Amino acid sequence: MQMIELLAPAGDFESLKAAVEAGADAVYLAGNHFGARAYAGNFTDEELTEAVAFAHLRGVAIHVTVNTIVADDELAALREYLRFLDRISVDAVLVQDLGTALLARQAVPDLPLHASTQMTVHSLEGVKALEELGFTRVVLSRELSLDEIKHICEHSTAEIEVFMHGALCVCYSGQCLMSSMIGARSGNRGRCAQPCRLPYELVDDRGEGVLADRAGKYLLSPKDLNTIDILPELIGTGVSSLKIEGRMKRPEYVAVVVETYRKALDRLYKRPLEYKATAEEHRNLAQIFNRDFTTAYLEKNQGSNMISDRRPNNRGVPVGRVAAVGGGTVSIKTTEKINAGDQLDLNADTCTIKTKENISSVRPNDRVFKVYDAKLTAHARKFFTSAAPIRKIPVRFEAIAKLGKPFTLRITLDDGNWDYIEVETDYIVETAKNRPTDMSIVAKQVSRLGDTAFDLMSLGAYIDYDVMVPVSVINDARRRATKQLEGVLIDRMRNRRSSPKYNKSLGEVDLTPCIAIVKKNALTVHVDTLEMLRTAIAAGADAILFGGDSYRHQALTPAAYQQAIEMAHLAGVKIYIATPRIVRNAEQPAIEAILTSVDESDGVYIHNIATLHLAARLTPLPIYTDYSLITFNAEAIKYLKALNVAGVTLSPELTFDQVKALAKTSPLPVECIVHGRTELMISSYCTMGSFLGGVGEHKCSQPCKRQHFFLRDRKAALFPIVTDQFCRMHILNSKPLSMLPYAADFQKAGISKIRIDGRAMPVSELEN
Repeated sequence: MQMIELLAPAGDFESLKAAVEAGADAVYLAGNHFGARAYAGNFTDEELTEAVAFAHLRGVAIHVTVNTIVADDELAALREYLRFLDRISVDAVLVQDLGTALLARQAVPDLPLHASTQMTVHSLEGVKALEELGFTRVVLSRELSLDEIKHICEHSTAEIEVFMHGALCVCYSGQCLMSSMIGARSGNRGRCAQPCRLPYELVDDRGEGVLADRAGKYLLSPKDLNTIDILPELIGTGVSSLKIEGRMKRPEYVAVVVETYRKALDRLYKRPLEYKATAEEHRNLAQIFNRDFTTAYLEKNQGSNMISDRRPNNRGVPVGRVAAVGGGTVSIKTTEKINAGDQLDLNADTCTIKTKENISSVRPNDRVFKVYDAKLTAHARKFFTSAAPIRKIPVRFEAIAKLGKPFTLRITLDDGNWDYIEVETDYIVETAKNRPTDMSIVAKQVSRLGDTAFDLMSLGAYIDYDVMVPVSVINDARRRATKQLEGVLIDRMRNRRSSPKYNKSLGEVDLTPCIAIVKKNALTVHVDTLEMLRTAIAAGADAILFGGDSYRHQALTPAAYQQAIEMAHLAGVKIYIATPRIVRNAEQPAIEAILTSVDESDGVYIHNIATLHLAARLTPLPIYTDYSLITFNAEAIKYLKALNVAGVTLSPELTFDQVKALAKTSPLPVECIVHGRTELMISSYCTMGSFLGGVGEHKCSQPCKRQHFFLRDRKAALFPIVTDQFCRMHILNSKPLSMLPYAADFQKAGISKIRIDGRAMPVSELEN
């Protein structure tokens, strides 16, 4: 069975130490900028330098997350930051932004690039595309099944990394705009406000709740991922790295989760046919933090069983029920041992007892949960508070004390490699005047390794009879030997890093700005039915964007696309073909059939790097990127130009000032969406199908085809929900975007096209 990387998170230095000491093979972390967890403690430049040395000494790799989208005014600082990371020899950087990837290739060409899960890579085609762009590793979307992951691993050369434990996003990572649009905190900029953990009510188009007591209020809050029971199947897919989520978590969490999976993996390697997770492993993972657990999509789409709808935060573990309440005390009939210092939550809906005044809300038979285990926490803290290292590197020493010769000490790693470091002192061994130096004296001094990372496994000595070596000389030799060995181990990690391979001609493109050719804004209307297409043409659209994700849960066939092309061209209107935001391996043949049958259209719009790669292979048509392939800076536009893209749709997260600045220098025509309901989320989890349609238990009864549904939040805002032809859920903004009154400003700015997204509109609204 192949050895696999156990990859741990670190939000601060204590968490880094906890991860390394508990058994991680690699750690991912961020500096103070450009990381997707801006609210973690993160690392200063000095701390990053120290972190790399600390980890590399112990043979642990450091991957730095540079996985936010980056604004133009940050590019200079990003370039210097990447150069700094290269100088301190980090093992890789994780990126989301294609602009960051291009900048990295230019500034630090030998620094390995990992594609963050924020790049939304969910198919073999996407991995192949990134391989060609020089990425050495790809972190797959968490929506994939074990079979899909295995297929990708079997047919790709890049390392594949997948999540194994921790919090889940309900939306495809990198595709969520909910925090940005309703909370002004961009998840793509590292500032997610986690609106998915807030309460919502599922209502129909009359505003009436449809779930009653069948579900709680936290309809978008997934349980935590836990793969401890399916580790053999997960490793069997052929992935290179198993990743624990949790850079916002406490170091105690990191220590417990890493130690648990380290022991489980080691046991699995030794006796793969006998592997079974232990009760202690289950208990420790649940105790340190859980929203209840799920294997997400790895085994199947679990529907409502994936959602922690009753509670969005830590549940703890059940330890009994309330037996009696009275006299200012609560009596509990326990089913698990409770220790001094533990913290308990009472009631099914949870009430934490902090003072006696809270007892009035407690009733007999209420469930009792332990949310803080003092003993487990104390054990976890040893991994990052102990002065002496826990994860030791075994070494052998040899001492040579020959009369009339310099005292010499050799140190060798206890790994079967006979290469050694030899320290020769200035002290010349002489005849003893009092007590001679013997093996016991040398052993006592050499074994004083203190807070170094080394552990003495054996000592050999060649000591002449009746000679003397001062203790201070032995100690100095030991210190010098271990210091040199530390340098060797750190250099070994640095030299292990492999340089990425990529097409070096990419980037040598014409970067002349396109603003001079913009005479007027072309008005494009996105529709997904032929009826809406007729309406848009009649209302004066300059161009049509047809298809892609159907908001009406209807598959669009090549024949439908062909009919749309004929209708548009008959009316003298340009027509572009849209493709879905997500194209899984099993769905790709249908998309290929569409791409190879629309040669008479005026171009194709793509949403992700996989479909860009696919379209470039299958169609000679001009290719345009849609807003989901995020274009937030000039470097990203340059990269897309180098990939033969004909035009880009700018990110809806840009300010208008940023849009104007980009349009002024862009070497490609730029487009902006100016009207319609912005998609806030796209998810393989469907609220209606999960709680009303029976997903996870049987084939969905498709309640979405019978009526319209909305999510109502705490402020009574209604967010429309639509499902596409692949049964994916799209959550739309409660307030339509409307920038049409400012259309003239877009023309002055040099915007080539402005777009109305009409898919969520009634025909009557679209024609107006």
